[in-house]
Amino acid sequence: MTRGPRHRVEGVSPHIRPDLDAIPAYVAGRTNPGAVKLASNETTFPPLPSVAKAISEAVELSNRYPDNSATELRTAIAQFHGVALENVAAGCGSVALCQELVQITCGLPTDEVVFAWRSFEAYPIVTRVAGAKAVLVPLNEDYAHDLDALAAAVTPNTRVVFVCNPNNPTGTAHGRAAVERFLDAIPANVLVVLDEAYFEYLRLPAEDRIDGVELGRNRPNVLVLRTFSKAYGLAGLRVGYAVGDPKVIEALMKVHIPFSVNRVAQAAAIASLEARHELLERTDATVAERNRMRDALVEAGYRIPDSHANFLWLPLGERSAEYGAASEAAGVVIRPYGTDGVRITAGDPHENDRFLAFATDPATVARFLG
Repeated sequence: MTRGPRHRVEGVSPHIRPDLDAIPAYVAGRTNPGAVKLASNETTFPPLPSVAKAISEAVELSNRYPDNSATELRTAIAQFHGVALENVAAGCGSVALCQELVQITCGLPTDEVVFAWRSFEAYPIVTRVAGAKAVLVPLNEDYAHDLDALAAAVTPNTRVVFVCNPNNPTGTAHGRAAVERFLDAIPANVLVVLDEAYFEYLRLPAEDRIDGVELGRNRPNVLVLRTFSKAYGLAGLRVGYAVGDPKVIEALMKVHIPFSVNRVAQAAAIASLEARHELLERTDATVAERNRMRDALVEAGYRIPDSHANFLWLPLGERSAEYGAASEAAGVVIRPYGTDGVRITAGDPHENDRFLAFATDPATVARFLG
């Protein structure tokens, strides 16, 4: 007996987890053709010729699967940081590693993930996708992590604490001494993730210079995230990495989506590490533009926290969406965040000038700051 075709039954659809209805989708920075885009924290510098060559050569082998373990890339990263191969994991951008870290630590609805807010918008998403409980700790009055409050929010149910340093989207950062005190206050069975996606733009005094990898060498519960998307200019290829205790790294490898770090991304990241001195010199130009923009905005009357990333934060509150729309109408796409503020990436000088022309115009200042 042959079966006939199954007909659609109105009102009936495949079962989807009902809790997903309450989870917002990740929102990327918008693009408006013809407008300057300062919404996504990208670098405007293209890959170096040596990196472009590695990309081109890797493309020719696209019919072959990449190394699922990314051994050559992880080895290069390990050598760069002076750690063992088993201390390094690679991921499809550091955001994929964020999700995998929640997966390996949380398995019950009572498990908690603690992080500051506002901070990287992926944290609450990856937490709730894993079925865990997100615990949001407000930033302090300087738009930085309140490390004491963050530590106080840790309970016996806490499994992970994310510390975004420098913080996205506010750009604020804590130095070594403050972070060390915080780490000392966290139980050894709680994983602390130091998300250092913007590490290369930090310009703290030498005595307070912070490097999460160094802080984590003798702390098995500290894991550091870095990315090739920002200072290394590979945002379109999606590759990030984690440095941590071998037991944590081994667990990450178990939940890693097979082949998610593609062949081209691996080749480009390796070539970028080899050319890191030239690439990281570029960050000086970005930092100079960031500081120039901040000076101009502060002079115009804006309140802007010190930034240690490649962007600036304007805490405009309820006017944030309106300000973002007005900026886009003036030809510059920036990133509003609800009713908290807007984030502006430091782009090329002419792009930044276009934003500053809008932002410091007396009419704009009167409308939004008056």
